[in-house]
Amino acid sequence: MRAGACSWMWLLSSLVLRLVVAGHGENNKHDKTEQHTVFLHDNWTTPVPTTGLLYPRESETRDVRSLDGMWRLLMSQPSDPLQGVREKWYEDSLQKTGLEIIPMPVPASYNDITTDNLRDHVGTVWYERTFFVPRDWTENRRTWLRFGSVHYAAVVWINGRNAMRHSIGHLPFEAEISNLLNFGGENRITVMCDNRLTNRSVPQGQVTTVNTDNGQTPIQSYTFDFFNYAGIHRSVQLYTTPLVHISDIAISTQLSSDQVGRIDYRIWLHGATEDSTMQPTHVLVQLRDRDGVVAAQQVNRALYNGTLLVPGAKPWWPYLMHPEPGHLYSLEFELFMSSYEGDDGEELLDAYRLPVGIRTLSWTNTSLLLNGKPLYLRGFGRHEDSDIRGKGLDNALLARDFNLIKWIGANAYRTSHYPYSEESMQFADEHGIMIVDECSAVNIDIFEPELLSNHMTALEQLIHRDRNHASVIAWSVANEPRSFKMGALSYFQALVNYTRSIAQGRPLTAAINASPDPPKQCHLAALLDIVGFNRYNAWYQNSGRTDMIVNLLTEEAQRWHQNFGKPVILFEYGADTMEGLHSLPAYIWSEDYQVALFSQHFKAFDKLRKQNWFIGEFVWNFADFKTAQTVTRVGGNKKGVFTRSRQPKEVAQILRWRYFALANELDWVPLPKHLSVYISSLVNRNEHERTEL
Repeated sequence: MRAGACSWMWLLSSLVLRLVVAGHGENNKHDKTEQHTVFLHDNWTTPVPTTGLLYPRESETRDVRSLDGMWRLLMSQPSDPLQGVREKWYEDSLQKTGLEIIPMPVPASYNDITTDNLRDHVGTVWYERTFFVPRDWTENRRTWLRFGSVHYAAVVWINGRNAMRHSIGHLPFEAEISNLLNFGGENRITVMCDNRLTNRSVPQGQVTTVNTDNGQTPIQSYTFDFFNYAGIHRSVQLYTTPLVHISDIAISTQLSSDQVGRIDYRIWLHGATEDSTMQPTHVLVQLRDRDGVVAAQQVNRALYNGTLLVPGAKPWWPYLMHPEPGHLYSLEFELFMSSYEGDDGEELLDAYRLPVGIRTLSWTNTSLLLNGKPLYLRGFGRHEDSDIRGKGLDNALLARDFNLIKWIGANAYRTSHYPYSEESMQFADEHGIMIVDECSAVNIDIFEPELLSNHMTALEQLIHRDRNHASVIAWSVANEPRSFKMGALSYFQALVNYTRSIAQGRPLTAAINASPDPPKQCHLAALLDIVGFNRYNAWYQNSGRTDMIVNLLTEEAQRWHQNFGKPVILFEYGADTMEGLHSLPAYIWSEDYQVALFSQHFKAFDKLRKQNWFIGEFVWNFADFKTAQTVTRVGGNKKGVFTRSRQPKEVAQILRWRYFALANELDWVPLPKHLSVYISSLVNRNEHERTEL
């Protein structure tokens, strides 16, 4: 079944349960006994596989209509988050409640739009808008409603009738709503969005009640270091399909040594029954290059599975590893049918086009290889975060970010600490930027069986959504889990075993901040294909001491490899830096200190690269981002190489030198002409000579 297509009463009961479990109205901090409870993870249930959810694309047989724009929002009372459900606000316009209605853009986080206390609201908000559906959409079609993401949980009604529900933010969900619509007339969509996190949600959090000057109010606490933005974060779309249609596609690709590409595909059909008057007869599968020329094709009468061989295939290569990075083909599926006995099936029933990159991904105990070539990853941890819009999809910001990624010479990033928008994944495919795709399990602790179930579900939905992207080179199962604790081993054994069974030909990794050694040795690392760790030498450890980076970092990385026998990546290092703050000699928080800290890390990386099992360096962070209010955060986390408005700090120029120097060394990429400014004839002549080497 498609994500979200079930009774809303189930969600209502689960919301009530969440309130009880979370201790809504009570202090929910675990006592010492509860913190040391060890849960068993022997009997776990495999998540129900997601079906459908192809990204909406127009074709000869499909229409797509956006519902983005200005919606209406009503904030529930924090003390009574389910009032709207009891009073059935969804049955009529929210204006009939008599409560304040706020204009609210979609997609966007709602937190920073207004000037009042909506920013720190804990509980539910209600969205609403009206729309029209053409009369002709009733003719041999199905109409679907799709959300790119709502954070964190959502219930959706159409014209007062329940359509779907979903929990786990950052991931899409949809349902067919044909039987709920007024075709040729006005329709109303109502969404209840709940931002509360519990010890069993992914990510985790706690809701407690505190006494304020205005009475009691709930507050949300969490250990992750980014702001818990909420709302309808990505696009809302109506789209149509034929009654019988292609509902899902899965592909895998390989590239042989003689440049023959192979695409194995599987398709799923929805609506086809033996007694239907529309009987699918075959699928015409065509692979077209960038010029629209057919590179391979097949008439498949088996319908569901097939293989295309592509002689002289142009591979998908990462940025700066090939003159034409991000090469994509268009894989076209045309489903034909017969409408009566003896019909030869020439009538087009459905058509869908999927961008495809052909590449081979493999790994060993020392390397990650793409098309047989060892990879060295250089990039960032990032956040979907910007001023005013929060985590809302912003295509202008997306384009700016990818321009900056390419300007600085990076070839990869990690989707820290949750799945990013489908549009960003498409951009990565097109630009040749490799992705370590991370689920939303950040700082997980208290390893309860229900958390394990939700964690598996989050990974299943992520992998289902992103399995066809050439840019995805690894799945990250968690960021900084408390993986040294009792109970973590059985938890992660179950999680990793399940995830590996659905991994779609990618290695598993995680960003670990535990130790490679006892007594707080990580229980997760041995289960992974690639060991990733986060370490803030000269920042959180030995603050101000840039002379305590190289040896500590190289020695720790060596222990990770020696203890677990896997390739190693440093996923996070960095220092908070206030834009424009300078100090000579360098002092923490200054731009000069950030430069000095990076430079020492570069020395460590070059020592480690010589050992051939160290495969990547990721800065934390690409850009400054907002966090919860604390005395250690001045306006948010300032570890960005770029400011929150996407302007470079001084270290961006140094990092650009670093990344292009690596591209020049590893893949013979010429250094950009304007990488350095003119200093003198001698200095610039020497620099030119190094470029030509």
